[in-house]
Amino acid sequence: MSWNDLRKGRYSKLHFEYLITFNTLNRTPHFLDFELAHLFCQQIKRNQQLHQCTWLAWVLMPDHFHGLVRLDGESAQLSSIVRHLKGSSSNVINKYLNASGSLWQPSFHDHALRAEEDRLKVARYIVANPLRKGLVRNVQEYPYWDSVYL
Repeated sequence: MSWNDLRKGRYSKLHFEYLITFNTLNRTPHFLDFELAHLFCQQIKRNQQLHQCTWLAWVLMPDHFHGLVRLDGESAQLSSIVRHLKGSSSNVINKYLNASGSLWQPSFHDHALRAEEDRLKVARYIVANPLRKGLVRNVQEYPYWDSVYL
């Protein structure tokens, strides 16, 4: 699926919640490295402050990211929020590695949650990703996640 296909029908609506997924370039498992994962995680709080959004639940996997984000302000735009998170994390990680280039694939997948969708179930799906991938036996063993629901 092309990036343009992913963008078809994308919109940003105030107070809506979106399930977001994006991958590292070539699915390279950069975030097996604690320092790189830590640098990414720091960018989430900064992203919230700059873009009038709340990351309600998220998990950083070795080669991708899943998150549930709510748009809190009139100027909050889904594409800008994701672009900033990917861009700022790339910048700080490249600076740390004394490198340059893309860290992330140029697209992302989004799903606007419907009113009837259970937020707790979605949050559990997100944070259970390390369990499903066999990285840990208990989600408490995995350090790169957070959720307001759990």
